Amino acid sequence: MSDRPEFGISFVPSWENPAEALRLTQLADERGYDLVGIQDHPYQWRFLDTWTLISWLAAQTARIRFFPDVANLPLRPPAVLAKAAASLDVLTGGRIELGLGAGWAWDAIEAMGGPRRSPAEAVGAAEEGIDVIRLVWTGAHNRRYDGRFYRLAGVNAGPKPAHPIGIWIGAYGDRMLDLIGRKADGWVPSARPGVLETLPDGIRKIEDAAARVGRDPKAIRRVLNIGGAIEDRPPEPFVGPATFWVEELTRLAVDVGMDGFIFWASHDQDDQIRAFASEVIPGVREAVARERPDP
Repeated sequence: MSDRPEFGISFVPSWENPAEALRLTQLADERGYDLVGIQDHPYQWRFLDTWTLISWLAAQTARIRFFPDVANLPLRPPAVLAKAAASLDVLTGGRIELGLGAGWAWDAIEAMGGPRRSPAEAVGAAEEGIDVIRLVWTGAHNRRYDGRFYRLAGVNAGPKPAHPIGIWIGAYGDRMLDLIGRKADGWVPSARPGVLETLPDGIRKIEDAAARVGRDPKAIRRVLNIGGAIEDRPPEPFVGPATFWVEELTRLAVDVGMDGFIFWASHDQDDQIRAFASEVIPGVREAVARERPDP
């Protein structure tokens, strides 16, 4: 758990207006955001490829970090995904994290040539995928892995990432939460209906799983995707004045234990990103610092 919440943005990665993606990303970079998270749905014909877009945006920014929110593992073989993430981390000087998902929209995945997996198979493949990714990131020669879903048969790995890339999992089921606690570095849920109420239980399950294998539960990051807008009207779920946002995100950080927030502005994205940076982020950080004093 971090005493300084991180903040990021996201947007629709449409190929119709890539200049907008660049403008919003550079604005976030200038305004002090920490992260850009970009959804990964390769089968969505309206979307640019996530890794290609991240590479293009990273080359035109100076400080901000990027992660796929989250990478579609069934359509991205883990050894190749690890190579792509490590390569971009080297090229950007350590500005890449790896969001990872076990799969969703199986009809669309299958239509693009990917496998259709049962829930149990998806969890098993995700666990093997994490193992393979970490082996590739060692940069060592003759890496081997013999799993049900993935194999390495003596691969010479490299490059090593420029920094310890975090593997952040987007998932909700008990088996995936257990996997996060045992092997991942972070959890990336989204504030969709019914999720906010279950965040404390999800964190508890992750921390219990981490403790069982001797990991530090507090070292696992919790980054929440939140769609909404800053508006001067009576608040509703993630629509309301800046004071409402500060109070709600502070509660989620202090009382629930979230470490970061990815802001998906529902409209007027330029103005919303500016307002969030000037009116919400400082207020949340100040409030969290008061509630979580340095030891």
